Amino acid sequence: MESNQFFIDRTQGLKIFLFGLILLLPLLPAKAQDSPAIRIKGTRFTLNERPFDFAGVSFFNALYNPTFNSNEQTQLDWLKKFNDYGITVIRIWGEWNNDLGFVDTCDSCTLYHTDGSLRPIYLDRLKALLRTTASLNMVVELAFFSSESKGKKLPDEAADRAVKEITLALKPYRNVLFQIWNEYNYRTLHYFDIVKQRDSLRLVSNSPGGGGTLGDDQENNVLDYLSPHTTRQGKHWEKGGEEVRGLLEKFRKPVVDDEPARAGTPESQKFGGPTRDTYPYDHILHIHNIWKAGGEVIYHHDMFQTGYGGSAIPPSGIPDPDFSPYHKAVFEFLKHQKRYH
Repeated sequence: MESNQFFIDRTQGLKIFLFGLILLLPLLPAKAQDSPAIRIKGTRFTLNERPFDFAGVSFFNALYNPTFNSNEQTQLDWLKKFNDYGITVIRIWGEWNNDLGFVDTCDSCTLYHTDGSLRPIYLDRLKALLRTTASLNMVVELAFFSSESKGKKLPDEAADRAVKEITLALKPYRNVLFQIWNEYNYRTLHYFDIVKQRDSLRLVSNSPGGGGTLGDDQENNVLDYLSPHTTRQGKHWEKGGEEVRGLLEKFRKPVVDDEPARAGTPESQKFGGPTRDTYPYDHILHIHNIWKAGGEVIYHHDMFQTGYGGSAIPPSGIPDPDFSPYHKAVFEFLKHQKRYH
C-alpha cells in the first residue's frame, strides 16, 4: 500500500513539474533555431509558411545606439512599441561609420574589421536583436554595405570575407533578410553568390541607387526580392506606386520600397529627400499606393541625418513613433494596415 502511495505521489509530482515547465516555456529566451523563417510565395512574403504583414521602419543605427542596446528589457520594450504601431520589420545597416554627421556614427561602428573579420561586440548585438525580434515574430533586413561609407569601403578580398563570415554566423537565424548595398550595386551578384553558396535558403536583395533607381534587368532577374528606393520628387506618392507595379509585373517577385520619400527638412533635402514642403498625407498616400500595387514598404524619415540636438532627432536616437506629430500620423496609418490593405 505504501509503495503504491509512493508511486502515486511521484506521478502527481511529475505531472505538476511538467505542467509548470510548460507554463514557463514562453518566458524562456528564444534560441536561434527557434526563429521564425521568412520565405517567399509568389510576390508576397510568408513567415513560417503563413502570410506575413510586412511593414517596416528604418533603424540604421540599431546596432550602435547606446539606449537601444543598454539592456535586454529596454530593447524588448522598444521593439514592442514598434510592433504596437504595426511594424514587423526593422531595416538596419552593417556599416554606420560614415563621416556625414549622422546620429551615433563612429569609425568603429561597423560589423567588420578592415580585413573583413567580424567585430564580436556588434555581431553579439545583432544575434541578440534577432533572438528578440524572433520572439515577437518580427524580421530584420540587414544591409551589408552602404554607399555613404564608400570612402571607407572594404577591399574586395576583405569584403568577400565579411560576406562569408556574416552568412555563416547568421545561418541559424531565419528571421533576417540580406540586402547587399544601400544605394549602390558594386559586385552585387558576386556577393549574392557568396551568400547562396553557404546558405541557399537565405533571401537576398539589393538597393541599387538613390530615389528612382530601380536596378538593371540582370540583377533584378537574379535577386530573390527587389528593394529599390522609389522616386522622391514631385508627386512621388503617385510615381512610387507606378514604379513598384511595373517591377512586379516584369519580374514577378516581391518588391519592397524600403526608403520612400521623407519629410522635406533641410537635412532631408541634402540627402535626397523632397526639395519642397511635405505633409504626412504625402507619405500616407505613397504607402497606400505601394500597397495597392502589391508591394511592401519600410518607412523612412530624416531622423538619422543629423546629430543629437537636431529638431528631427529624438533624445534616445531611436525612431520613436511618438516623438514627432508629423511622423506619428504615418505610424498610425501603418498601425492600421489591415484596415486599409
